[in-house]
Amino acid sequence: MILIPETLTVEAFAPFGDVIEANEAAHSFLINGGTTQRFHNLAEVAFEGGDSAQSTDNARAGISVFRGQARRFPMPINMLERHPKGSQAFVPLQDLPYLVVVAPNGDNDQPDLAKLRLFYVHSKQGVNYRQGTWHHPLLALQETSDFLVVDRIGGGANCDEFFFPEEGIFTIEKWK
Repeated sequence: MILIPETLTVEAFAPFGDVIEANEAAHSFLINGGTTQRFHNLAEVAFEGGDSAQSTDNARAGISVFRGQARRFPMPINMLERHPKGSQAFVPLQDLPYLVVVAPNGDNDQPDLAKLRLFYVHSKQGVNYRQGTWHHPLLALQETSDFLVVDRIGGGANCDEFFFPEEGIFTIEKWK
């Protein structure tokens, strides 16, 4: 099946997480003596572990940079991953668009491939995958791209992978 990209909007992406974008719809206010506009609370950072006196897993929220290589198209989509112990936010650091593939959780705690979605994300938008959201790894489009990533670090394994049955492979066609 060929995946057709849809425009990333707050409403369309809501089942999977948050859109991180400084725009007129975001709650904002002036700070620093009126010299800076703060676009407030655009995404919720969530993670398990490390937040109680009894926890011994040393989990914490961290900030990293991921450098993604440009993908070649047509490109098969044959796996998804999720982070069951925390959210994961991606904010592009260059003026380059990218793609996001997501699916809701379905039967047997696996992604519902019948509801797989592909989003085109412009360079002024970031995404925050909710804790446990099935998504494809980073899909840079035009060239090597850097992303600021906020996610859970430490505290053991936090990545589940699901590989599609052979007959269920999806494809993203040639990209511009």
